[in-house]
Amino acid sequence: MWELVARSLEASTIFLFAALGELIDQRSGVLNVGLEGLMLFGGTAAFITAQTTGSHALGFLAGLTLGGLLGLGHGFFSITLRGDQVVSGMGLWILSFGLTTYLGSPYTGPLGLGRIPSLWGLSPFFPLGVALVAITWLLLFRTGLGLAIRSAGENPAAAEASGIPVTSIRFLCVALGGMLAGLSGATYTLSYNPVWNYNFLMGWGFVSLALVFFSMWNPWILLAGASLFGIMWQLSLSPELILPGVLSRYVWRTVPFAITIPILCIISTPWFRTRWGLAKPEALGRPYAKG
Repeated sequence: MWELVARSLEASTIFLFAALGELIDQRSGVLNVGLEGLMLFGGTAAFITAQTTGSHALGFLAGLTLGGLLGLGHGFFSITLRGDQVVSGMGLWILSFGLTTYLGSPYTGPLGLGRIPSLWGLSPFFPLGVALVAITWLLLFRTGLGLAIRSAGENPAAAEASGIPVTSIRFLCVALGGMLAGLSGATYTLSYNPVWNYNFLMGWGFVSLALVFFSMWNPWILLAGASLFGIMWQLSLSPELILPGVLSRYVWRTVPFAITIPILCIISTPWFRTRWGLAKPEALGRPYAKG
């Protein structure tokens, strides 16, 4: 049972890292629906680097770096060129699906390195994820920079008039968001499931994107949601540990994605928004042109 819990918490950190980066993006007013693409690129870069150098640390560094650069690339199209953020994000995802398949194909198979040390079977990335949640909450709600980020996402024109450099703030956020997405992908390929194959994520990035909306843009609710989905995902892989003989494991694997749909439908209703005060950034997804 402890093994199931430990693996579930490790799975939850992958959702958490990516979703936390997207939460920071969205708080500044930038939407990136290509989150899975950043994770694919980060995970592939990390795997190839670690496989060729024999170093986990260099692998994670590669994932973080490429994720940050691609986050800036999305920022260039959506912030500087003021393009449609959904189109830019989807283009990034489509590019990642094809390019990572091409670049990673020669490395298909298991990672030829030992496993990252754990503490009583628990991945070190889970406490790191909890720490990042606390840091993000403090940043957004207890610092001047956090106020600037939230202002850029709510009313960029008013923020600019008060002296906040909206463009710079948004670029900072997309870079941080990209790095966390790259870290998420690297954690998947170097720790959680150190075997590379094309499209290895199978929708994890889209679940992470949905978790941001589910969390009402609150890091602590995001942690709870990521933990829930991590448990559901791990249970879908080994349902016989809890519910032996109940449905096929292939049916269970659809559960995390099937639950995502009604959650998004519920939180988008006027009743939910009124009852729970959904804190959607007012300028989310809207390009800003400095007057």
